[in-house]
Amino acid sequence: MSKNDVTELYRNQGQSLWLDNLSRELIASGQLAAMIRDYGIRGLTSNPSIFKKAIVGSPYYTADIAACKAKFDDIEAVYEHLVVSDIRQACDLLRPLWDESAGEDGWVSWEESPRIAHNAAASFAAASRLVDLTDRPNLLIKVPATPEGIAAFEEMIGHGISVNVTLIFSLAQIKTLFAAYQRGLKAYHARGGAVGQVRAVASLFMSRVDTLVDQTLDALGSPEALALKGKAALALAGMAYQHYREVFEGEGFAELRALGARSQYLLWASTGTKNAAYSDVLYVENLIAPCTINTLPEATLKAFADHGRSASLLKPRYDEDRTVWDALAALGIDMDGAIGDQLLDEGLVLFEQAFEDLLAAIAAT
Repeated sequence: MSKNDVTELYRNQGQSLWLDNLSRELIASGQLAAMIRDYGIRGLTSNPSIFKKAIVGSPYYTADIAACKAKFDDIEAVYEHLVVSDIRQACDLLRPLWDESAGEDGWVSWEESPRIAHNAAASFAAASRLVDLTDRPNLLIKVPATPEGIAAFEEMIGHGISVNVTLIFSLAQIKTLFAAYQRGLKAYHARGGAVGQVRAVASLFMSRVDTLVDQTLDALGSPEALALKGKAALALAGMAYQHYREVFEGEGFAELRALGARSQYLLWASTGTKNAAYSDVLYVENLIAPCTINTLPEATLKAFADHGRSASLLKPRYDEDRTVWDALAALGIDMDGAIGDQLLDEGLVLFEQAFEDLLAAIAAT
């Protein structure tokens, strides 16, 4: 598969590729602009781990860190004013796509502090502040799919703030989220807002699901269990996509659709393969479907451009996904309970640790 084929993925299959990375070096070197041009990148996501890798030890931030520390006493404020330059520049690079697609693509995600993942009121206040600080129309505020995060998400949508809900690991989270999105849109419409101007995506994590489920299947050790290895994440994606179609292509969304409201696209996240025994494009070529987004680390993006298949492979797989889902349940693997809960907790810990390490590094600079 050539790079030209990658750039045609959206036109041919209706799926957008977003880059799962952001740094000042990526922007200043022209690499981000090149990936938009040569690889068909249509959006961008970031998180505390990405900013930690970008900032710690990088000469691109040294002068700005000193300037921000001289201006702000709070180290978290220093961080926000440090990275807002990167966010704005990325938004500006992607703005032509945002205009061309009427707001379907061209978005940049900025994640809120993991410290407020369980505080709905603080999450809403932070979203409002980051939107004002960035001052770009193509900014997505990123919040985790904790119960409090979903409550904040509904409030954000209800006030016209576009959102990327992250750390989704279960079908139960997806169902709760889609319902919250519709309530938020109705509230925004009741306030006189133009619902067509609001964008939301739901980031469903892939490789982390298989990593945990495969460990459980290995521990069970039966032929039935081992035959399911590497299938849980794709089954979850297929079930989620089926629910997406039922909700947003069905009659229940008809009234909001008539008002110009957009559906909440599924975004496939954590798509870099962690198990070396699996294809390095497992979570790319098997998740191509209309009205979806795949956010890719650079290495996965280039692997897909080099040897990935671009045929739409998600829609016809529903019966197979249901069979896998039921087989996992029969083995006592609770995808919507223990598995999803553990992965959410672990994801929050990883992001919080990266965020605290980043703040400490900025403070020590």
